[in-house]
Amino acid sequence: MEAALLSETEIRHRSMAEEDPNGNEHGAAARSAAPRWGPQHAGARQLAELYSPGKRLQEWICVILCFSLFFLNFAFLLINFSTVHIFRIIFGIVAGMVMADFASGMVHWGADTWGSVDIPVIGKAFIRPFREHHIDPTAITRHDFIETNGDNCMITILPLAHMAYKFLTYTPEALLEAYPWECFVFALAVFVTMTNQIHKWSHSYFGLPRWVTFLQNCHLVLPRKHHRIHHVSPHETYYCITTGWLNYPLHCLGFWRRMEWLIEKVTGHRPRSDDMAWTKKTDS
Repeated sequence: MEAALLSETEIRHRSMAEEDPNGNEHGAAARSAAPRWGPQHAGARQLAELYSPGKRLQEWICVILCFSLFFLNFAFLLINFSTVHIFRIIFGIVAGMVMADFASGMVHWGADTWGSVDIPVIGKAFIRPFREHHIDPTAITRHDFIETNGDNCMITILPLAHMAYKFLTYTPEALLEAYPWECFVFALAVFVTMTNQIHKWSHSYFGLPRWVTFLQNCHLVLPRKHHRIHHVSPHETYYCITTGWLNYPLHCLGFWRRMEWLIEKVTGHRPRSDDMAWTKKTDS
């Protein structure tokens, strides 16, 4: 049965429980000598060991550059703010949030479903965290701000740099006309950059600030109960992890299944084969 069609009770039983985030104290996992998932899973330990000093350095550089550009562009937006195009500005901000949610779904689906940790460069750097996450869902809650957000910061550096360049070189008239578009770009960049942090919050059942739980309850960022649908094995739906707004409509359209059918038809590769292989890793 598809996860999105399960009842709340079934989702609770087949995904990690709030009182047992690694899901090893209840059901079949509790009766097994090997952990169902969590930091003691053999695959989770192997994947965690692949996090390298070089990767850490890349994340630090990206976070520093990205947030420097954020502060610079936010200042430019405040200085040049005008209500002339206020409705276009509001539309641009909302469109940026929707686009960020769709982008998060595409990246999440692609990394969950295809590829391998053994692919040169991108395997260990970018696919590894997705494999680790399915067998140790709460690993992300133990990552600090740099490890959580470094990769997403890298994605938005160039768009933010281009945005700053336009603020520095455009005439006031050109900036006024382009301002709604820049609001779209900025909102898109903010929510793309914060996607992994929002994702981390969706796995954090204790100690969240009240303003974060408020945003989750208003569904302005990904709610915790909503994201648990994705964590019903084999993790084949509800991939959008920024706001989660697009999960239900994309599921109803069969968007991910159609994409997988097409790619499997063209390439012969089966979806989620590498992901499932990691869940079966043992110490032997």
